[in-house]
Amino acid sequence: MVTRKNGHDYKISDEFWTKIKPLLPFPKPKKKRGIPRKDDKRIMSGIFYLLRTGCQWKALPRCYGAPSTVHDRFQEWQRSGLFEKMWQAGLLDYDEEGLEWEWQAIDGAMTKAPLGGAGTGANPTYRGKKGTKRSLLTDGKGIPLSVVVDGANRHDKMLLKGTLDAIIIERPSHEVTQNICMDKGYDFPDIRELVEEYGYSAHIRRRGEENIRIDIPGYRARRWVVERTHSWINRFRRLLIRWEKKIENCLAMLHFARAWITFRAAGLFG
Repeated sequence: MVTRKNGHDYKISDEFWTKIKPLLPFPKPKKKRGIPRKDDKRIMSGIFYLLRTGCQWKALPRCYGAPSTVHDRFQEWQRSGLFEKMWQAGLLDYDEEGLEWEWQAIDGAMTKAPLGGAGTGANPTYRGKKGTKRSLLTDGKGIPLSVVVDGANRHDKMLLKGTLDAIIIERPSHEVTQNICMDKGYDFPDIRELVEEYGYSAHIRRRGEENIRIDIPGYRARRWVVERTHSWINRFRRLLIRWEKKIENCLAMLHFARAWITFRAAGLFG
């Protein structure tokens, strides 16, 4: 998707740009003549550089343009919903070879959020400091289907309905049996009822079973795929710690990362 030079050059490939360019909103007409609008592809590469490296906006290399220009374009595209549309386009592209709806998995992961903001709360695993939780649903291969963000102090079960409602492409209705794999944090009667209402067969480890070895012919562990996807996301250093105060900006960065993961899985680039 990107070419790198000496670790400082993240240029979006022509193949990826061809996919996402039609999704860009039309730029607003300028009221006055002035400096021509900076190249969109270069600006997108700058945003990707920041997403991958985790650097501050003001530390962006000037080859991508002035940091303020890149940030302004990010805000413009965030407000237009571009990054979610990119992720959705990646899913539709990937679905041509078949999303694995039969076995889905869901899990939450917490990250630090030192600057606070909406969708943060006291992190129970980090001395009560500000943190955020992302609840992620994937298909059977770990392709991200939906994500919601809330405070780190929110229990996973409280985010389940929002996560299932946030799937950004249409689920198959009755064409395929859909199972959902969850850990013991979802082991509640109301959660089992909710999952059934959404048309899933629940596979939830009961409390005390996490360390029990299963020796069943043909049994295959399936929940690990969502944990692996959380690990993929953490490779984007901007997401390893949440630096965005605005939840909309946080989600935009998450959507960009998911678009990259999905298009890569679809074989668009190596």
